Amino acid sequence: MVIRVNIGCGRTPTQGWLNLDNSMSLRLLHYHFFILILQKLNLINRSQLEFIQFARENKIVYGDATKGLKLQGETVDVIYSSHMFEHLDKIDASIFLVESFRVLRPGGIIRIVVPDIKKFISIYNETEDADDFIEATYLCVPRPRSFKDLISFFLVGARHHQWMYDGRSLSKILMKFGFINSVILSPGQTKIMDYGLLDLWERSTESIFVEAMKPDLPPINRTSHISKKSITLENDGHENKQIQRRADHWFSAAGRSRHADQGDRSQARLQ
Repeated sequence: MVIRVNIGCGRTPTQGWLNLDNSMSLRLLHYHFFILILQKLNLINRSQLEFIQFARENKIVYGDATKGLKLQGETVDVIYSSHMFEHLDKIDASIFLVESFRVLRPGGIIRIVVPDIKKFISIYNETEDADDFIEATYLCVPRPRSFKDLISFFLVGARHHQWMYDGRSLSKILMKFGFINSVILSPGQTKIMDYGLLDLWERSTESIFVEAMKPDLPPINRTSHISKKSITLENDGHENKQIQRRADHWFSAAGRSRHADQGDRSQARLQ
């Protein structure tokens, strides 16, 4: 069976795919009483309520690749993510790629769509409007100023962009984490053999499309590039303790997942 996963689908799930999103609204999906309380306190807006209903109708499932996907290793044929990757800071982006690499089958394809910083720069060079440029990149948002804003930030988290990419930098980071044959594609193009109803033109006017493949290598080599060093950042020459804790937490969970996968494969061989 072909397994295709759309990670961070938001309001654009793909029919026939497993659609995942880490929206707080999905966590509230089965807590009707809590939803009523938040609504009464005016801490959840109409848009969030509409998304909860939309998620129910479209069978969107909660999932966060930066905290580990509930998928066995090497079981997924295609991973697609559109306008989600730029919302991850560098450490979470690294964890996302490691986790994507883990669940993809050898020869599986990852397709990432993000805002193209080159297009924003091109517009800025024409208009020379710095304010419009900064607003368009969505790299800066007002800090919470009221109690309601603080509660909303706690429930939803930061929704602005953490990083920006062009085709070259996105290909580079994919290859850094073990993917091969990275290619920058035009809207409508894909190397995915059976993409079903996937929108190959999603937000094409502002986006760059990049695909890469997981190599077909022996298991020991497929994970050899994964190390704490590869997803640990430095801050002014000193290791950032918060980042290290996040990396340690992820590796602990990922280690349990890999052991479970190995156990499943051992059982299969015995049968």
